[in-house]
Amino acid sequence: MGNLLGFTLTPGQRADITEAEALLEPILVEHSEVEAVIADKGYDSDAFVAYVEAREAEAVIPSRHHRKEQRSIDYIYKDRNKVERFFNRLKHYRRVATRYEKTARNYSGSQLH
Repeated sequence: MGNLLGFTLTPGQRADITEAEALLEPILVEHSEVEAVIADKGYDSDAFVAYVEAREAEAVIPSRHHRKEQRSIDYIYKDRNKVERFFNRLKHYRRVATRYEKTARNYSGSQLH
């Protein structure tokens, strides 16, 4: 637990949930032992929760405040702070924090052609 399994680089104005299923699909296929998907309130959508549960994993996502029925959050939600700490460490690198690299190829460090 705690290792990066994948990432998708998107424009800053795009909502994270738009890429959630595409990012999660190869992970759920390759690692069939996934028991839970932990995410923040930005991923609280009926469709995404149903997607996770259809793959026999628990969706540990806090409900947005306007939901009539609030989901209870499992104790494993506390592990989400590992993701937040990872992004905080990335921001210590000036080139990442200020986004000097304007292309996806340079920013992600990949060899895309």
